[in-house]
Amino acid sequence: MISELNLGFAGWEDVAPLTRALLFGLLLGGAFGVLAQRARFCLRRGVAGPEMERLPALGTWAAALATSVFATSLLVSGGVLDFSEHRFLGSNVPLLAIVIGGLMFGVGMVLTRGCASRLTVLAGSGNLRALVSLVVFAIAAHATLKGALAPTRVWVSSVSVDFGAITSLAALPGGAAVWGLALAILLAVFATRSGARARDLAMGVGIGALVVAGWYGTGVVLADDFDPIPFESLALTSSSTETLFWLVAGTAITPGFGVGLIGGVLVGAGVSALLSGEFRIERFEADTPVERYLGGSVLMGVGGVLAGGCTLGAGLAGVSTMSFAALAALVSIVAGAVLAQSVRFPARQSPALVPAE
Repeated sequence: MISELNLGFAGWEDVAPLTRALLFGLLLGGAFGVLAQRARFCLRRGVAGPEMERLPALGTWAAALATSVFATSLLVSGGVLDFSEHRFLGSNVPLLAIVIGGLMFGVGMVLTRGCASRLTVLAGSGNLRALVSLVVFAIAAHATLKGALAPTRVWVSSVSVDFGAITSLAALPGGAAVWGLALAILLAVFATRSGARARDLAMGVGIGALVVAGWYGTGVVLADDFDPIPFESLALTSSSTETLFWLVAGTAITPGFGVGLIGGVLVGAGVSALLSGEFRIERFEADTPVERYLGGSVLMGVGGVLAGGCTLGAGLAGVSTMSFAALAALVSIVAGAVLAQSVRFPARQSPALVPAE
């Protein structure tokens, strides 16, 4: 418990749990912002980016996933982490909502030229298109989670499949250690053969380690029986809705991990972009129509909630739990992105001519 680990700060044990979570989110988000900005970390770039960038970008993403899966499975096998009560491992899986939401999110991230995490990084780097898209994404996600679209979400999510006790790969013979190792090896082999630079692969490993740090921090270090906080890791959909709610009703709620995570990513990416000379203001232009970004942001916001998260929350963090629900969400997101890319850029055109952001 955090009260037993004062982390070297006098009076740390007297800090409120939500404030600790806020500070932890700032630290985690800041580190992610730096690494993601330098590595141009984004699943969309690996699935629907310029042709020559796809394999290296996927390799970097695979390195992050391999690290998160392997390290998380070790902690689960050692009894350090327990996902048995986590929403990813619920027996009744809203498969229809996950598939529809994943497809929507995948299409949306192609239209906005970036997944939610990439938009947050770009917003911190001065990209006003990304900032507008991020705000619309948060509004759409909040409307789906708690607002006008919530009844539709509940209705779609009511169609579920009962997986019983087998809700993840970890529940199969061999357990978390065996399946985690097998999946990590496959991902690592792909990453090393993808053509990604060693520097980018190393940063991908660092991002994967942040996922594990998020699980451990919120699930073990910050755990408090009297004032519990959500057990989560890197996740932009829920964090965006929490940040939006705090921005418009700051006197009514106390900011927590999600607000800290978003703030940390923005600051970390901004500092990294400034130091590398890559910070620049970018606006909507004739070849970047605002309606496409707004439509894509709405699709990502609604889709991210239905799917149970974005490419980080349901993808990188979710799959590290080896949950079948998270795997279905990731596959659906990729399928949606591939479909949208094939419609927007048919074979007779050259995707290499399309800007990365």
